Amino acid sequence: MSDEKMLCCAKALERNGFKVELCKDSVEAGEYIRQTICGQRPRSVSFGDSMTLYATGIIDWLRNRNDGLLIDTFEPGQPFRELIERRRQALTCELFMTGANAVTEDGTLHWLDMIGNRIAPIAFGPKKVILTIGRNKIVKDSEAAYARIREIAAPQNVSRHEGFKTPCAITGKCHDCASPHRICNERLIIHKCHPKERITVLLIDQDLGL
Repeated sequence: MSDEKMLCCAKALERNGFKVELCKDSVEAGEYIRQTICGQRPRSVSFGDSMTLYATGIIDWLRNRNDGLLIDTFEPGQPFRELIERRRQALTCELFMTGANAVTEDGTLHWLDMIGNRIAPIAFGPKKVILTIGRNKIVKDSEAAYARIREIAAPQNVSRHEGFKTPCAITGKCHDCASPHRICNERLIIHKCHPKERITVLLIDQDLGL
């Protein structure tokens, strides 16, 4: 990935109303989020599952604060129904964080989700959203974004969840299946950020996530 390609993607995102920060690595991205939280002092913070976000260290940092700021929707050892209820609460948190499946060179953002707890707060609810996106997620256009999700992100993502049995977990490619474990149920595309700069995109100059 060339620096020029990342810069062009950043400029396209800015034209579409997103706030963009270029980060050299996941550590720098994590520090940006920490400074944002400490500076803005949101009353509540939550997140959607994202390997890139975990790589920043911010989730461990929030969990170790133990001050009630984090609505932890993936806390180990908690009953599933409790986690689902927390995911409902996360819809109205002040700051929501997650990653993305793909970002296009013309500045659009793309996701496929299983139950919608990751994409719903991105679209509406939280006052601010921060997205952590590695350079490997940048693709040419919307068609390439959907192909990336079906051929790379979804098959690899389902394989990291123990007990999920889908055709793609075996073959590594999408079969548009009807499995009860299917994770590709709901699609979100954001073309423009409204209101302007509600969503901050951290473009990270590393290959991160799936």
